[in-house]
Amino acid sequence: MYPILHKQILSDLVKLVVVSAPQVAQKAQPGQFVIVRTDETGERIPFTIADYDPQKGTITLIFQEVGKSTKQMGLLIKGEGFENVAGPLGHPTKIENYGTVVMVGGGVGIAPLFPITRALKQAGNHVISIIGARSKDLIFWEERMAEFSDELIVCSDDGSAGIKARVTEPLKDVLNRPGVINRVWAIGPAIMMKFAAETTRPFNVPTIVSLNTVMIDGTGMCGGCRVVLNNGTKFVCVDGPEFDAHQVDWENLLARLAFYHTEEKEAMQYWEEHQCKLEAALKAAEGSSISA
Repeated sequence: MYPILHKQILSDLVKLVVVSAPQVAQKAQPGQFVIVRTDETGERIPFTIADYDPQKGTITLIFQEVGKSTKQMGLLIKGEGFENVAGPLGHPTKIENYGTVVMVGGGVGIAPLFPITRALKQAGNHVISIIGARSKDLIFWEERMAEFSDELIVCSDDGSAGIKARVTEPLKDVLNRPGVINRVWAIGPAIMMKFAAETTRPFNVPTIVSLNTVMIDGTGMCGGCRVVLNNGTKFVCVDGPEFDAHQVDWENLLARLAFYHTEEKEAMQYWEEHQCKLEAALKAAEGSSISA
């Protein structure tokens, strides 16, 4: 087991866990991910590594509860843990001094964006960061992003944090400024990354996205994570997770991400019904023992 050493509730749906995984922590680099399972029959879920500490032997994972498996993970407490943590997987981010870079993080995408931002700043880049979400309660690590950014722009769809805007709006404003933007990283929901790519395309600024697709084995064997690019098909697990945003067939990717919505909904309903019955049985058993 890979025990949870620390857990933090960032919002009603977003959780942070620090997991003991010494071998992963020793090898982890910005941009890489792990695949975890809560138990031996659990679903294999890919998470980009939000942070890592080789000395302490820990990795930090941040996830949003969107389905049965992530909700189940959200119930884990300190001292409990994951059955498996496989990684680090994928190619690390290519870190060098590009000049001026713009880092765009949407929602939970702020988590994988952070170690890349830190590494690029430490490599001597001028870093402009833009982070945003639907509302204030879904924005986190603002101080950590600010520490490694020369400029930090915070926005929210409803205006409850920073400026009222989607991340693509301040991104376009920054691109229109005098001076050269050498590279953009955009990480977040697929639809956000698509529109970030369309925002940077007219400016011909190289734009990198980190894709999180349907993934099973993480070794390129199953083919479930294939992504269509202008120059052919690649596998996110072994060829990514980072890709040229202007090469991605976004319509194909969005369609693939929707393949299992029905099954995901059914799994959630079944699990919630089972949880309710289990809780009721435990309460009934507890009540009968007290009365006895």
